[in-house]
Amino acid sequence: MSDHVNAPRRYDGSRRRAAAERTREAILAAARDLFAEHGYTATSVQDVAARAGVSVDTVYTTVGRKPRLLLAVHDMALAEGPAPLPAEQRDYVRAVRAAGSAEEMLRTYATALGRLLPRTVPLALALREAGRTEPECAAQYQALSDRRAAHMRLLAADLRATGRLREDLGDDQVADLIWSLNSPEWFTLLAGRGYPPESYADLLADVLQRTLLADRPQAKA
Repeated sequence: MSDHVNAPRRYDGSRRRAAAERTREAILAAARDLFAEHGYTATSVQDVAARAGVSVDTVYTTVGRKPRLLLAVHDMALAEGPAPLPAEQRDYVRAVRAAGSAEEMLRTYATALGRLLPRTVPLALALREAGRTEPECAAQYQALSDRRAAHMRLLAADLRATGRLREDLGDDQVADLIWSLNSPEWFTLLAGRGYPPESYADLLADVLQRTLLADRPQAKA
C-alpha cells in the first residue's frame, strides 16, 4: 500500500475565509447605509445586525462595537471600495506616490481629498460628537487624528525626496501643515463659506504648493 493513502488530509480554509469576508462586507455595507440614512446616534448595533442578516454577537466578533463600525466605514470610504484597506494600498495613495513631480503629488492629493472628504468628514465629526459622552468614541477620534498625522509624515518624506521642499521647513512642519488643512474642521469651515469640494481641492493644492515648495517655476508672460 502506498504511503499517500494514509496521509492526513490537509485542511483547506479558503471557503471559511471567503465566507467570513462576505459576512464582514455585509456588516460594513449595512453600517455604512444605516449611518448615512439615520446618523450615528440613531443607529444601533442591533440595526446593523438585522440589516446584514447576522446576530449582534457576529457584529461584535467580526468588526467590534459601534465606534469600531464607524471607523471601519470611514476607512471604506478612503479605500473607495467594499472593505477598508491599509493606507499604502489605497488607489489615491498609490497615485500620489506615482506622480512625477512635487507639484503633481500635491495636486493629486488635493484632488483626492476633494473627492473623499465629503464622505469621510461627516463620519469623523459624528465620532467626535459622540466622544463628548462616550469615552470609546473620543479615543477612536483621537486615534484617527493621530493616524492622519502619522500618514502626513510619510507624505512629507515622499515630498522631501523630490528635492522641491523648502529647506527651511522640517518634515514635521510640512506634515503638520498638511494635517491641519486636511482636517474635518478646516473642510467644514470652507464648506460653511460656500466652497464646493472642487474649490476646496483647488485652494488646498494652491496653498500647499505656494507654502511648501521652493523655486516654484514662474508663469510665462
